[in-house]
Amino acid sequence: MPTPAPLREVAGPLDLAALRAGGQPVVLRGLAAHWPAVVAGRQGPEAAVNYLKAQGPTRPVSAIAAHPDEGGRFFYNADLTGMNFQRGTGPLALFLDDLLRAAPMEHPPALAVQSEVVSELLPAFAAENRLEPLAHVPPRIWIGNAIRVAAHYDVKENVAVCMAGRRRFTLFPPAQIANLYPGPLEQTPAGTPVSMVDLAAPDLARYPRFAAAAATAQEAVLEPGDAIYIPYCWWHAVQSLGSVNVLVNYWWSEGQQPGMGGAYDALLHAILSLKHLPEDQRTVWREWFDFYVFETQGDPAAHLPAHARGALGPPDPAMFAEMRRMLKGMLG
Repeated sequence: MPTPAPLREVAGPLDLAALRAGGQPVVLRGLAAHWPAVVAGRQGPEAAVNYLKAQGPTRPVSAIAAHPDEGGRFFYNADLTGMNFQRGTGPLALFLDDLLRAAPMEHPPALAVQSEVVSELLPAFAAENRLEPLAHVPPRIWIGNAIRVAAHYDVKENVAVCMAGRRRFTLFPPAQIANLYPGPLEQTPAGTPVSMVDLAAPDLARYPRFAAAAATAQEAVLEPGDAIYIPYCWWHAVQSLGSVNVLVNYWWSEGQQPGMGGAYDALLHAILSLKHLPEDQRTVWREWFDFYVFETQGDPAAHLPAHARGALGPPDPAMFAEMRRMLKGMLG
């Protein structure tokens, strides 16, 4: 496989408008170097753990663990009937102690706490470690040891900050979806589908189109204080490289109007309604989606007076509510 191209890097304050206008992932070196959490993280695993404990966790956390034989990879089991990890709940302090106990092991189990809302779990942490341009976005924290997360996408934009340890991000554009061989829709490790390809040992006999995806890959390793901007729906695989790794991320949906439905929900509904129609009927609906949704021929309601445009008019919470009412009645 070709070596992934290095991600573009920038320094300086966080300029969300410029990042979004570029439409490409970007590494933001040293963006959070001033965070007290990063100062602790740079001192090593024990200092990072002690800092988190000192923030006074307010409640138990959900954690996952995989057997050492899995090589740190959180994924499906061999026959895709479930996952290769177990879930449990307990105090964050005990989980952090387990991380330190596992650190000297040659083949440790994979351990992770994922996507906990910082303001709910560690309010003191949230107060003293902030990115002001994203102050309106609730940050989430991810804690674990040397683990691998399969390439996946988020139906959001993302700024992720490395607090402790090191993380390798490997990214692919959304258009590479066919070449990344997405897994099942119904059962996923953490939400949206993941790529079935193991980036550490891609099986090109089984997944031959991955070679085309690999040619588009971009990659970077984040150190404590570094951040990465991941655009909407870009595929990203994440490998944590240390015995204690902590990441804080910010997810948001640009342009999401109050009351709008979820785009991923619409995809599932389209699969339910359109995927199994005869090809001639699907061709009709492809053209109509282009006309009504993607507006490839301009405004589909331009010929109607404003009061008669209904669902085709400007976004409005009342209109969205009416559409939800209609859909609920249709779906039963």
